[in-house]
Amino acid sequence: MPKIVEALGGHLFGEAGLSPFAVLDGASAPDLLDKLDTLRPEYACLYRGALKPDMAEVAPYLVRLEQGVEFTRWVLEEGWGKHCGIFALAAVNLIEMRRHFRTMVIVDDPEGDPLLFRFYDPRVLRVYLPTCEPREVAAMFGPVTSYLLEDEDPSTLLRFQASAGKLVQQKRPLALQES
Repeated sequence: MPKIVEALGGHLFGEAGLSPFAVLDGASAPDLLDKLDTLRPEYACLYRGALKPDMAEVAPYLVRLEQGVEFTRWVLEEGWGKHCGIFALAAVNLIEMRRHFRTMVIVDDPEGDPLLFRFYDPRVLRVYLPTCEPREVAAMFGPVTSYLLEDEDPSTLLRFQASAGKLVQQKRPLALQES
């Protein structure tokens, strides 16, 4: 696992001026609330208001990642390949990122009824983004420069960027085993 942590870290922390964030799914990361409480990274829940304990356990959380800290290592080592969340690079702070992501948590279905949109599940985002029209790409990206997430094969990193209103997708292989 050290090779994957090193490779992911290079993608997350390799761009000057951009902060890495994770949007983590409490439903897919069973120890998430405990890790947030004990390791204390900068984070915010994407749901509004005070949550009941069972809802807090499965809610999505935005976390600003820092290089070389225990929480970041835990996310990369324990979350990658288990659809626990997505990563985003941006030149804004956690409050601005939270504001952006909260606009995406609830969407309307064709009849106008509100639905929860689990964009933070890599299985959802990697299918949804390629279907987006230019205005949807702009709305999904907002302050985000790049989205990084696991492919169906976790030995591959998917990187999505917006360029001139169009989506650019790249696949990057990751070394998963020690050589």
